[in-house]
Amino acid sequence: MSRNRPVVHKSNRKTVQHKHKTKGKGMVNNQKEVQLKLMKGLLDLIILQFLSTQPMHGYQVIIKIRKSFGVYFGPSTIYPLLGALEKKGFVSSEWNMDNERPRKVYRLTNEGQSMLSFTEDSLNLICRKISVSTNADVTVESSNRAALKPMLKKIGAQQII
Repeated sequence: MSRNRPVVHKSNRKTVQHKHKTKGKGMVNNQKEVQLKLMKGLLDLIILQFLSTQPMHGYQVIIKIRKSFGVYFGPSTIYPLLGALEKKGFVSSEWNMDNERPRKVYRLTNEGQSMLSFTEDSLNLICRKISVSTNADVTVESSNRAALKPMLKKIGAQQII
């Protein structure tokens, strides 16, 4: 299909013609796809970052991801991931029985904080290597964690998709 080929849409009473503008939409879709792939790949890091700010139960994690990113990861994704993080010792959990509905609350452990720091350092290294290898105008601070702190704050607080 050519980019400027007219497309006809028929409604009840009118015929509307417009030209496809695939370049702009394609860019946005590609950006969203890349962001979603990165998010899926970093979902454990995102959860650890959320838990570094406060303990949460699983449903809170699901809601925070949806509010922050506009993406829904359901219980069948989040609870097994929380269980795996707990099994690895990165989070601990305890039942909160104070409400009418018991909730399993997860909190970051020292091992989880170490893993979060290590992952931040690793991402910083990757960003530096990408910056150097592409000779891009992107500069990443040389300190181990300073460059990723703003990104991780965005992960915890702002929508990127």
